[in-house]
Formats: sequence, C-alpha cells, structure tokens
Amino acid sequence: MDGAERPARDASPEALSALPRLAQISNAMNRGRLAQRATEATGLSLDRPALTILLTLAMAGEPLRIGEIAERMQVVGPHVTRQTQVLEQRGLVRRVQHATDRRVSLIEPTPEGAAAANRYTASIVGWFNEVVAEWPTQDRQNLGRLLAKLADDVTAHLAKEETGSTQG
Repeated sequence: MDGAERPARDASPEALSALPRLAQISNAMNRGRLAQRATEATGLSLDRPALTILLTLAMAGEPLRIGEIAERMQVVGPHVTRQTQVLEQRGLVRRVQHATDRRVSLIEPTPEGAAAANRYTASIVGWFNEVVAEWPTQDRQNLGRLLAKLADDVTAHLAKEETGSTQG
C-alpha cells in the first residue's frame, strides 16, 4: 500500500474522524440545495461569484478595495473586477472614493445590494437555527466558537502555504 492508499501516518484520530463528517455535512447541504434556496431568497438571479462578492462587502461593514475583496475571497483580483462590474451595472454595488486618497476607488453595496445580501444571510441563518434549535445553549455556543476557530485556522494555514512559508 503506497502513501496515496492510506491515511497520513501522523493524522490524529480526531482529524481522521472529522473528515467524513465534514463531507457528510457538505453532501447533505448540497443535496438540500441550501445555497440555491438562499440565493433564490435574494430575489435576484446572481451567480455564486457575484453573490460572494456582495456578501463579502455586506459582512465587511465598510467599503473595500478590489484587492481587499479578492484577499477575503481568496481569489485573484481580475475575477473580482469583472464580477464587480456586473454588480455595479445591476445597481447592487457602487464605487466610492477613499476618504483621504482620491486616487483609491472603494466598492460598497447599494441599499438594494445590502438588502439582497441580508436576505441571503437570513435564509442561511434561519436554516441553521432550525437544525440546532433543540441543542443546549452551551452546545450552540461551542459550535460557533469552534467553527470560527476552524475557519480562521484553515484560512491562515492556506495563506501560509500560498506564500510558501510552510515546508512540505
């Protein structure tokens, strides 16, 4: 059996048991068309990249540069530029000038774009609230805390790999 046929030797039992569960959640959510229903809740026909930009801007709470949007989405700037232009043409985002540097253009959601992002988020949050409604408060708090930690650590680890600072 070569290395591709067996789990990593140094993987913890916790990590190995988590992987099938993550796949189970992903598959269940995809089969349940959660993202599609949430997209429909926006009342707009948007593709996933455009919607992700809109959500990124809405969650930021402040106007962002194209590069900042790309960094938060972990994609390259030209993709964000194209999608932002489409959103701008549809009246869902607008360009604003930086407060201290007039050469810098920032992007922010319009009221219509922010409302669409809020409808999407409310749909997702409502669904998850239904799933964990019977859980004890402490379990719901632990889930939120641990998911935030996992998301931050995964993002940080991927960023290190992309910059070449981890050794293989």
